[in-house]
Amino acid sequence: MPIYPAGSLNTAALQAPDLYIQIVPPKTRYINGVATDILGLVGIADWGPVNSPTLIGSPGDASQNFGIQTVRKYDLCTAIAISIQGGASNIRAVRVTDGTDTAATSTLKDTATATGATLTAFYTGTLGNSLSATLSAGAAASSWKLVVSLPGVAPEVFDNITGTGLGLWQNIVSAVNNGQSGIRGPSQLVIATVGASSTAPATTQTVTFTSGTSGNATLTDAVLIGVDGVTGSTRKGMYALRGSGAQVANLIDLTDSTQWPTMLTYGLSEGCYMVTQGPAGASYATVSTSLTTAGCDSYALKVMVGDWVYWQDQVNGQKRMIAPATFSAAKIAALSPNQSPLNKPITNAISTQRNLSQQPYSIAEIGAINTARLDVITNPCPGGSYYGHRSGLNCSSNSAVNGDNYTRMTNFISLTIAASFGGVIGQLQTPDVRRTTKSTMESFLQVLVQQGMIGDVNGGPAFSVQIDASNNPDSRVALGYMQADVQVKYLSVIRYFLVNLEAGQSVTVVASATPRAA
Repeated sequence: MPIYPAGSLNTAALQAPDLYIQIVPPKTRYINGVATDILGLVGIADWGPVNSPTLIGSPGDASQNFGIQTVRKYDLCTAIAISIQGGASNIRAVRVTDGTDTAATSTLKDTATATGATLTAFYTGTLGNSLSATLSAGAAASSWKLVVSLPGVAPEVFDNITGTGLGLWQNIVSAVNNGQSGIRGPSQLVIATVGASSTAPATTQTVTFTSGTSGNATLTDAVLIGVDGVTGSTRKGMYALRGSGAQVANLIDLTDSTQWPTMLTYGLSEGCYMVTQGPAGASYATVSTSLTTAGCDSYALKVMVGDWVYWQDQVNGQKRMIAPATFSAAKIAALSPNQSPLNKPITNAISTQRNLSQQPYSIAEIGAINTARLDVITNPCPGGSYYGHRSGLNCSSNSAVNGDNYTRMTNFISLTIAASFGGVIGQLQTPDVRRTTKSTMESFLQVLVQQGMIGDVNGGPAFSVQIDASNNPDSRVALGYMQADVQVKYLSVIRYFLVNLEAGQSVTVVASATPRAA
């Protein structure tokens, strides 16, 4: 009684009489949507991997991977802190440098002051200069213990290292680089290389690290953009986010409008919503001119007015002026993709340049900002006296696609379909394959209806999926094509609430014939 997966048995050429069982997968598969809360950040730091998207989910992750927030332009840790406060808890952070960054180093000596082992910081950056290493007697007799320390990080202890002469130094290096089997893993703070010494170490020595640099001296907005490459190892800056799943990205403090077309192209190719802004203090008229000059007219880019936001930095004990895209991108990433940030509170903003100068926007100015395809964070909002977005728009001039929710939902559905139906390639185009593909798409879209993410408020159908002979004629099928035509209706964001009020002594009020419920 042989058992076969469906499709692996040629049922038209059986020879031996027997019972043949084929395992047929369910006709309808259920798929889950891709994550929409991944926020990509690109900036500078004094520690951590360079041009590599690092998962950050908490303030502790940030300090361990990149150090502490610093008062400076492009600071990655500052943007992470603001983003986490704003509700973003699934961050892919990319550290960039100007290429001059170096790793701090130190040496362990023998009794004759010759080098037994060189310790190099695991990452480049000035934070590596805070490293220290202590070599002393181990817990076991005739053994040694190495402790590597970095402020704010749990010390790494390599104990009971044995050996003599050069063999001891080799064992110390092996413990650091490879870990101690069954005891601890390799160091995440330093990399060790053996020296030339064949003499015992000097008793109880503590060494500090020097010469670490962060490579932050000659940074420009172009460094945040970086360069693309065929593989992850050659991608730099923004392009390091490729394949990370980030659906919202913020290149921290970037204001150079000549870079916006490049950002837009990346956003379209990756299904990522790119959020940026004008320079600090730039009016909406100035930023609007920059947007027009840049020629960016697409749903993949969002540009904030140069009215920067103030934030209370608890670590450095001061009120700081921060680029608005840092707040905006975090808020958008924290929201469900069907939601607009329009009129939603941004709780960690304490003021803006305009609010601090007591120059609130007029309704006419808010209208001009909307017309200019820009957005701004200000207070008050229509819902109350809090800071929030006042347009909820991307840079498209097409009113059918210019809402933030259009960008987010379109990317969400597109990326989910792309991630779920690659298995169709290589199959035979049969009625079963068509039905299974269609029903799986419909099941996913029906879930979105049930979750209140898509729909027709007036009762019409929320979606349709077509995969049949009418859109797959023989001439196309013969060439290997299978086409699905999918239509989805998004729920509309209320932008204007019009109330017609008739009031006065002469008004005649007609009571409803239907009794009012208690």
